[in-house]
Amino acid sequence: MASDRRGALGKGGLIVLAGAALLAACSSTPAADETAPRTVEKAQLTPPVGSRMPTAPTADLCKAGEMQYLVGKPRGEIPVPVDVVNRRVTCTECAITEEFSAYRLNIFYDRETGIIEQVRCG
Repeated sequence: MASDRRGALGKGGLIVLAGAALLAACSSTPAADETAPRTVEKAQLTPPVGSRMPTAPTADLCKAGEMQYLVGKPRGEIPVPVDVVNRRVTCTECAITEEFSAYRLNIFYDRETGIIEQVRCG
């Protein structure tokens, strides 16, 4: 009887049956451990340095305290930064992005006089 089936299906029919058997094996339901939610390691959830919130609300992570001597001076006296990414110098009326970064030093000056009015993190 098996020889009758092989004869009726031919070589191509056997390949189709074998392929169907493989597909049926692949479409089995997942094991219990595969359906459980996957946990993500804490290291993978840590945001980039520039977007982390400070651990303490009074933390001076951008070192604004060290730059307070600039308040009242012309903006030409701002030292050239080593880390340009974490510093923003802009006028008090100028448009800026609103995302907060505790590591970014903001230096605000008056547009007309060029005098530095504020140095703060953010």
